[in-house]
Amino acid sequence: MPTTRRPATRAPFTSSTLPADGQATFASLGVDPDLVADLDARGFTSPFPIQTATLPDTLRGRDVLGRGRTGSGKTLAFALPLVQRLADEDAARPGHPIGLVLAPTRELAIQIADTIRPLAQALELSVTTIFGGVSQKPQEKAMAAGVDIVVACPGRLLDLMGQDVVALDEVSITVLDEADHMADLGFLPNVRRIMRATPERGQRMLFSATLDNGVDTLVKEFLHDPLHHAIDPASSPVRTMDHRVWMVSDKTAKDAVVVRLASGTGQRILFTRTKHLARRLARKLVLAGIPAVELQGNMSQNARERAMASFTSGQAHVMVATDIAARGIDVSGVELVVHVDPPAEHKAYLHRSGRTARAGAEGVVVTLVLPEQKHDVQVLLKKAKITADIERVRPDDESVTVLVGEEAPRLAVEDMPEGAAFKGEHPGRTKEGRAGGAGRGHSGRGRSNAARRGSGKPTAKAVGKSAGHAARKPTGRVPARSGRTGTAAASGRSGGSAGRGAGAFARGAGRQGHRGR
Repeated sequence: MPTTRRPATRAPFTSSTLPADGQATFASLGVDPDLVADLDARGFTSPFPIQTATLPDTLRGRDVLGRGRTGSGKTLAFALPLVQRLADEDAARPGHPIGLVLAPTRELAIQIADTIRPLAQALELSVTTIFGGVSQKPQEKAMAAGVDIVVACPGRLLDLMGQDVVALDEVSITVLDEADHMADLGFLPNVRRIMRATPERGQRMLFSATLDNGVDTLVKEFLHDPLHHAIDPASSPVRTMDHRVWMVSDKTAKDAVVVRLASGTGQRILFTRTKHLARRLARKLVLAGIPAVELQGNMSQNARERAMASFTSGQAHVMVATDIAARGIDVSGVELVVHVDPPAEHKAYLHRSGRTARAGAEGVVVTLVLPEQKHDVQVLLKKAKITADIERVRPDDESVTVLVGEEAPRLAVEDMPEGAAFKGEHPGRTKEGRAGGAGRGHSGRGRSNAARRGSGKPTAKAVGKSAGHAARKPTGRVPARSGRTGTAAASGRSGGSAGRGAGAFARGAGRQGHRGR
């Protein structure tokens, strides 16, 4: 028989509960005392504007349309009423959750669940995530045990619904987070199918930066007389965000500026246009001795989680990401965002830039521009309502040096943190690790010529065979998949630690690291 966790004990919110100074607190907004205690313990003492605006309505069960920029505190704005109201309902039956949150990406789903989980535990609720890219067996097991709140991506959730693993007929509260991004990714048809499977009488909350691309139709179809709250709309500039546009003369100068910007000690995110470019840049930085992780759509879920853990912990201070993969990432302390490749449209610019200057913190956004990109970037900034002069820079300019700040020590590949590019791989097996490989044949010929001049050393043929054999096999000192290459590692340390940059590191890895092929 279903059980109710506990009787409702909270008084309804009224404006008279506000403190005398008029400054709202979570308690004055009607948040459960147990949740307030949990928030206090984690340092959340004052509600953000989006929370102050929406909580009185959502805690009363009203449908709400919340519009606010990324980093405005909207996750907690829907997590609190979701948990508080569900705590007064019967526990979920196996396969029948009572709360549902839809998110566009795996990373965002994980972060939402991480925000909800401690609140849910405080009120004896359970939470799980459902998304693709991983085995569904653990998700099936969780649903069979009975889960109160599901945080899901639309695709995998529909799959499990089709297999009768999940039924949404008992969902009483549904949240759509980043609905505009789900629209951008073409998920709205799936979202509609999911929403139609939930009871019409349920409470719905929708959070979106914009209402275009069909988001407005979701509001009309699924929200009942919603209350609208717009806090810091996405189209307005963030006051604590410093935008800079740097024009570089050519790709070589651009690459040098990127390496310099990545070499500081603070956390920074570098955005590229494609998955291939993200992967390539992350590995180039690692070969230059800079702890960097990549986040792009071709990575397995385990690899993505390792990369995120390394970045959020500060072990890796650089993340190279694509727009979609980084959407929804909430990492406090990111001080710099670099648009290595300018985005195609202004919404992407705002979402990328929103990874810094979050929750009132300060941050800098740098867009790198080649001469032929100048006009397009000016148009983009105008649409984004960003005012920034275009400054011509060279890698050694003072403006670059100031933004880099204190440079972090360079590391050898094998000393990189878990989750960094190349970690767990053999650099010699990758295109980047073979960057200096063209030189290995020349180096071999040099030794052969010396032998022919009567040095008394082995013949050219013998040296060539030996070099070829080494190129085909690992050294045997360390397992080939460990990411270490014996002498290659030593060469990498000398090149990387001395700070000679990517070229020196790649040449050293190319001459000796190719043994791991």
